[in-house]
Amino acid sequence: MNIDFEILHEDDSIYVKKDNGTEVNYFIFNEAEIHLNKISPHTVQEWHFHSKIDENLLITKGKLLCKYKDINGSIKTEYAEKNDVIRVHNSVHTFENDTDETVEFVVFRYVADGKDKREIIKSDKTIVH
Repeated sequence: MNIDFEILHEDDSIYVKKDNGTEVNYFIFNEAEIHLNKISPHTVQEWHFHSKIDENLLITKGKLLCKYKDINGSIKTEYAEKNDVIRVHNSVHTFENDTDETVEFVVFRYVADGKDKREIIKSDKTIVH
């Protein structure tokens, strides 16, 4: 089936409320996933890593404490705020909301093949009249 254009609404997503205080709306596609996350105040996610996917976060509301282990296994911390982008690569990481406000962010996940596609991404647009 050929689809010309598609708008997915929140009720098209898979909603999950996790025991750790995170709410997620998952939009899952064949080669990628976008999900909307809300982390309640004073909530910590579990430490984890991804071996096959590339995960990138765009903070849309609040301040998120990012923790990751560097190459030597030392724990590093840094805050990300609205409009910051986080690229986790294959790090062991966790996220924590140590504030009194809900943090919201969009997660973009896809299976990368290691090829540099920046030129295609930058130039794949054809203007029509």
